[in-house]
Amino acid sequence: MRNIYLHVKTIQSLCQIRNASKNTSPFSHTVLLPKTTFPAKVSSSIAQIENSIQQTYKFDDLYEWQRTNNEGEEFILHDGPPYANGDVHVGHALNKILKDVTNRYKMMRGYRVHYVPGWDCHGLPIEIKAIKTSDHHKLTPMQIRTEAKKFAEKTILRQKDAFKRWGIMADWSNEGCYFTYTKQFEAKEIEAFYEIYKKGYIYRDLKPVYWSPSSCTALAEAELEYNTDHKSRSVYVSFPMTDIPPFLKDFVPDNSVINIIVWTTQPWTIPANRAVCYANDESYHLGRTEDGRFFILIGKQQKNLQKIFDTKFHTLLTFEGKRLEGMKCKHPMDATRITPLLSSSHVTLDKGTGFVHVAPAHGAEDFILGVQHGLDVTSGVDDMGKFTEISGFDLDGMFIFDDGNDSVIERLKQNNKLIHEHEYIHSYPYDWRTKKPIFVKTSRQWFVDTESLKGTTTKLLEDVKIIPTSGRASMMSQLKGRTFWCISRQRAWGVPIPVFYQKHKGESLLSENNEMLLTDASIKHIISVIEEYGSDAWWKLPMHQLLPQSVLDDAGFHNSSPDDFEPGKDILDIWFDSGLTWAAVLGKEGAKKHSDIPVADLYLEGKDQYGGWFQSSLLTSCAVRGKVPYKNLLVHGFVLAESGDKMSKSLGNVIDPMVVINGRRNLNKNPSYGADVLRLWVAESNIHHEVLIGKNILDSTKDSLNKIRLCFRFLLGSLSDFRFDDHKVCLKKMWSVDRYMLSLLHKYTNEVTEAYDCYDYGKVTRLLLRFMTKLSSFFFTIIKDRLYCDEQNSVARRSCQTTIYHILNILAKSAAPILPHSMEEVVTHHPCPITESIFKDGWCDADISEEWHDESIHNNFSHLINIRDIFTSKLQGKEHLFDVELRVTKGRLLDIIQAVQPPDINSHFSELRELFGCSRCFVHLLESSSDIDKFADDNSSSVYDSDIGSCVIKRSDAAMQKCQRCRLYTTVKSTDPCERCSDVIAGPWAD
Repeated sequence: MRNIYLHVKTIQSLCQIRNASKNTSPFSHTVLLPKTTFPAKVSSSIAQIENSIQQTYKFDDLYEWQRTNNEGEEFILHDGPPYANGDVHVGHALNKILKDVTNRYKMMRGYRVHYVPGWDCHGLPIEIKAIKTSDHHKLTPMQIRTEAKKFAEKTILRQKDAFKRWGIMADWSNEGCYFTYTKQFEAKEIEAFYEIYKKGYIYRDLKPVYWSPSSCTALAEAELEYNTDHKSRSVYVSFPMTDIPPFLKDFVPDNSVINIIVWTTQPWTIPANRAVCYANDESYHLGRTEDGRFFILIGKQQKNLQKIFDTKFHTLLTFEGKRLEGMKCKHPMDATRITPLLSSSHVTLDKGTGFVHVAPAHGAEDFILGVQHGLDVTSGVDDMGKFTEISGFDLDGMFIFDDGNDSVIERLKQNNKLIHEHEYIHSYPYDWRTKKPIFVKTSRQWFVDTESLKGTTTKLLEDVKIIPTSGRASMMSQLKGRTFWCISRQRAWGVPIPVFYQKHKGESLLSENNEMLLTDASIKHIISVIEEYGSDAWWKLPMHQLLPQSVLDDAGFHNSSPDDFEPGKDILDIWFDSGLTWAAVLGKEGAKKHSDIPVADLYLEGKDQYGGWFQSSLLTSCAVRGKVPYKNLLVHGFVLAESGDKMSKSLGNVIDPMVVINGRRNLNKNPSYGADVLRLWVAESNIHHEVLIGKNILDSTKDSLNKIRLCFRFLLGSLSDFRFDDHKVCLKKMWSVDRYMLSLLHKYTNEVTEAYDCYDYGKVTRLLLRFMTKLSSFFFTIIKDRLYCDEQNSVARRSCQTTIYHILNILAKSAAPILPHSMEEVVTHHPCPITESIFKDGWCDADISEEWHDESIHNNFSHLINIRDIFTSKLQGKEHLFDVELRVTKGRLLDIIQAVQPPDINSHFSELRELFGCSRCFVHLLESSSDIDKFADDNSSSVYDSDIGSCVIKRSDAAMQKCQRCRLYTTVKSTDPCERCSDVIAGPWAD
């Protein structure tokens, strides 16, 4: 890419429109200079220009046009819905632009692109933004829902305007988009929920779940973020053994107490302790401290613990953990409560003491152990993170993370059971929206049985292509590590879980003992209600409308009335909402059954969706219809500041994509780059890693776009007098270098098409800029004499323009998916007839001819270019001041050279002379290679050796005078034009 900068001045000189009145040459008006009004640079008013282009070329209508006019296969890119909870950010830009580049390319290839943009409209992220009052807990569900919906609607309008401004092709009407709060979407979601439930993959149970006290709801793993600087109060606590095991009696005095030491960073869980675990096959030490106390701890941590406790530990006996089987301890906060010692494989050995305190209500592994051994798994912590009365120890009402924690530690101190305490900094899960710590507690929730689905999902996932390939391991790892998925949330803004609970004795008791009503008839009725009223009906309509007597009778509740039941208060996880978008969106064009809904060709999202939308879509699709929802996954990284830091307002490094496009009042500080610079930044980035953005990067991207524009300016200007149908030259009559460039253009088209097919847009931009470098450093440089000074309708000049015409059209089409505004602007300035929009003219592979693919001319020119490079390497752009003589050995190399300068041609104007850019060129036969040294006798000579022949390149000062028209040293008298220019002037300018 860097090489394109080397020849900017060359292109600028070619594009320059000279003023004849200021030029000393009397022939300047006869020179056919490029003429175009296409701007060479991104202007300060680029935002207005792009808006005008969108209007002129009807960007808003393009999606519907291709749906109507394209006759190819359907290409489905299913849009992962962004949250409707705030303004757009650069992460949105990266994602939406990647999708749009894909869609525009597919459309140009003739596919009927199916792309329905959508929004995730439910859940906590929106509630938090919409309900900012501190008394939010006093609001009714309908008050929360009303405010949340208003907020979502306003946010969607702002985001939609931004997406349209970026040039994203879609039907942006409400009918052309999807929203997870619409009646139709909600009804389809409930239908799919029930289908999964009937197949046994959804169930309700008491399990440990991630719980956010700041949001008062259960959370899924995907809704967590980990704070690596979280501070905990780390404690080492002693659990006195109730009896001295027989095998230890010989090592301790009678009436002694042996203590088991446990370590935890969550002291508030000790009131819920129900057991202590050890490792069966590990070595433990019985030891005595200097103050005479007896402890058991794991041998691997003895040295470390001596440092922590600042005491020596004298080992009395080493034994295997299995010998502790059946032993018991006293609870450190209540000596009357007995805690069993149990063996377990989840005991950690790399830190701690080798003993793990077990609170079945507050840990996944602890819960499993508790169920296995019949321990109490009830949580003594409420939804707000406060201890309840059943926790005991006078903790009722205390918050677990502050006064509750303090009280537990103080009680341990009073009981002389606190061995050591220190601050511990570690990674801890936080609620991703409130940015506050969560905890684990048992709660009766709704779950998807992902364990039962694993076999199907992992097998079907093998047929999905994941880009980058390393993503497969991430996807599989997160899928296999998930035994269940909690899909119930204790919020108001969302789709209700459509279940009714029976009241007992007139009280509303939503416990595990309530009878639950969920039947074919109840679901069918609720779907019809939601289709008519939306999910608000769940909170607004009376029971007899939600649950008619006929539904109760059908379920066997003949002696009950609707008022004996109440609707459940849980809503579905928003990941369940978005995970079912394939059912609600892809099937809306006529699919009657879930099995009829097509599989999307592509899902394209960030890498955080391995455990999010990619997975929820996969699980729901496999559960409902036994197949994956997508054929390909394209995954991109996150956007960071150009320093590599995460963007934050406090650091002042947040990049607003709308400011990038439109700028701000102080344009020196915040210039207007336009949408295409933003789009080019996306395409140039290595999207599979973290993507960087900042002013320096944007300035560099703008420079790249300016080089692209400068190249197109020359191409457009060179065709100002060219009409393809009237002036085109057939391949056989074209100059060799023109055919060589068409050969390169053929190769470029195939390579750039393959890069687009592989979604490798970084390679697309590299190929584009590399080809433009070839143009500016080679082709544009050598053709200017022929283009400017040859007779206007000469075959040589029209041959050059024919090549430029093809280059212009193919480069414009290949760049169009990335730079739609700039390439439509090219169409505006195109001097030849073209369709109303570049996107309606098909892909560039239709513009190439297989005749262009010529390996022989490509191979031949590689030798000619090597010879040219030897000649020009020391001349610093002053080639025309020299004459060149080639002495060539007989053979293939001589044939190649004579093909571009036959022996009888005028050396002033041959193809070889043009290639060298000199004034005259002479070719002579060298009888044998032994004569090379004879002619390469000074610094003006160089030698080219190859397997097909050798030659001596000898340069000398130009022997003739400078022609005032073409600037070549090809005339006898400096006051007279050269022979070629005299003939041209004698034509249309003779009078």
